[in-house]
Amino acid sequence: MTNNDIFKKLRVAHKLRDDDIVKILALVDFRISKSELNAFFRREDHPKYVECGDQILRNFLNGLIIHLRGPMPKKNNNPKQKKSND
Repeated sequence: MTNNDIFKKLRVAHKLRDDDIVKILALVDFRISKSELNAFFRREDHPKYVECGDQILRNFLNGLIIHLRGPMPKKNNNPKQKKSND
């Protein structure tokens, strides 16, 4: 199974349109045009077919997580300070 197949199946399973996918990729600061996106969903024998790389699929999956769950809450780096009885 190729990255293109995985991308297509996720698109259908989540009922995503091109606009939705562009917005999801924008959530992780990855810009792509609709025409570039459509090249991934073409048949392999089509002259304008483009193979989906790992980076694009990885960014889409990270964006999909943010889209479905919301942004990750920020961690508090300050450990709780103990009250001293000075």
